[in-house]
Parts: sequence; C-alpha cells; structure tokens
Amino acid sequence: MLTAFLDLVLPARCAGCARAGAVVCPACAAELDADPCPRAPSPPPRGLPDCWAAARYEGAPRRAVLAYKERGRTALARPLAASLTATLVAALRATGLDAPFALVPIPSSRGAVRRRGHDPVGRLAELAVRALRSQGGPVTLAPVLAQRRRVRDQAGLSASQRAANLAGAFGVRHAGSAREHPLWGRSGPVAVLVDDIVTTGTTLAEAAVALRREGVKVPLAVTLAATPRRAR
Repeated sequence: MLTAFLDLVLPARCAGCARAGAVVCPACAAELDADPCPRAPSPPPRGLPDCWAAARYEGAPRRAVLAYKERGRTALARPLAASLTATLVAALRATGLDAPFALVPIPSSRGAVRRRGHDPVGRLAELAVRALRSQGGPVTLAPVLAQRRRVRDQAGLSASQRAANLAGAFGVRHAGSAREHPLWGRSGPVAVLVDDIVTTGTTLAEAAVALRREGVKVPLAVTLAATPRRAR
C-alpha cells in the first residue's frame, strides 16, 4: 500500500502525536500499555470471557490503532504487538492461566482484508505468539475462526444492533485437527481470543460461543484498547 511505502522512504512520524523520529514516540508508547487491566464493557454480553485491554480507546492509543488498522501504517504492527503481549502476560499472571493454550485472532472479513491490504489482528496475534514462544511460553497460533456469513460494518451500531448483526456469525474451521493440537491444553483445548478494540464485547462473546460449541475453553480475551462504556 502507498502508506506503507511512504513509511519506508520518508522520515518516520509518531502515529500518536505526529512527532518526527519514530513510528511511535516513547511518550505515546507509554500510553499504549500504561495500564493493562480488565476492561470489560458494562453491562457485558452473555458469554464474554474475562476481557483485558492495554489502554482506553482514546488519545494516542486510538490514533495509533486507527493508523495501523485503517490507514495502512503496517510498521505499527510491532509496537502494537508488544503492547498486546504485555497485556496478555499481565492477564495470564493475574488469572493463573499457565497451561498450554492457543491464541485465536478475531477474523476480518475477506472484503475488509482486501480493502485494508492486510489482516491487522491476525498479524498482531502472530507477533505476540512469536514473542511469547521466544520466552518459552506454552502458546501457539490458531486462526481457526471464520465468518460464516456476511455481517455489516459494526461502526455506529448500538449494542443491540451489534448483537443481532453478529449472532451466529462465527464458525470454527477444522475443529477436529485444532482440538488435537498438543499445545491446546492437557485437559482439553484452551483458547485466548485476540482483537484490536473491545466496545460492547459482542464480537468477543460470539467468537467465544463458537469455540465453546466445539469443546474449546475460552477463559480470556485480550485487546489493544477498550472503548469506555457505562451501563445506563
């Protein structure tokens, strides 16, 4: 893509504040993973796993995620993946999950991948798995989720509209071979979901339902950022 090419030939500018010198400056990088903690929406949808996020979806984190996801700044994959990995490590320590597990990215539609020119969440999950495995983590990448039908763009939809839009939208590909993978847990397959942003939690909840239907335990989901949402 043109933006990715320009990142290579022009001086880097921070995606968070536009300061010259790096794709993410130290100050904005600190905002990206300043406070990894549970950030479930309120009220959470039924079936939502324990949900952690690196930051609130505002300021520098919001600008960086949008630049990476929608504006083709693929050089942001590594700093964003580092933030995601730090959040996952914090969540694993807090929840006590230490058995082998699989990192399962929320899939983009084929149309979205064509439009963006890349699969943003899939790439983040791949880099996070690589980082964890380099430290001896018992994790593997399992992109086994797929959209079973076409869904609307979620932007601008209310919580109830998102729920209706995504109901039954996910399926598990090659469930049998996935369950037999040796790193999916000693007492059965275990998955941790990965996404970029959590808003109402509907996407993560529907993905968890699809995996659980195949006998997969889904105790945790991690994201880069969470949209602040309060119960009415």
